[in-house]
Amino acid sequence: MAREERETETSAAAKVSSWPLFVALGLAVGEVGVVMAIYPLAIGGLVLFAGSIAGILTEAGYTERPWRTLTALSGVFVALGLIVVVTQTGTSVGAIESALASTDTIVLRGFSIVGAGIVALAASIAGGSVTDAGPAA
Repeated sequence: MAREERETETSAAAKVSSWPLFVALGLAVGEVGVVMAIYPLAIGGLVLFAGSIAGILTEAGYTERPWRTLTALSGVFVALGLIVVVTQTGTSVGAIESALASTDTIVLRGFSIVGAGIVALAASIAGGSVTDAGPAA
């Protein structure tokens, strides 16, 4: 009887995932970076958040590989970041270029979200080409 309980506890403990910790950490670090205008933290935290979401969905069996999910999340980040920028500057290219040189933190926050999306997209392309390319010749 005691042996069965230990086996059940061991099998339950072996199924604990570490992804929720990284999801929460990525979201918290990304949020602090975006709100406090600390751009490396914003980009790193959002990339960690997106990668963790892709990893947890893969581990749960919802996706076979994390790369498409990471690509989709990076597209969401780019779209949301561009929405933030365009709502503050307008759609003209000149206004967006001049916003890069400004100190308006809302626009720069939008650019940091776009940057996180671009870095996550690069990671998904690199990860997919390395792991899904098949055996080396």
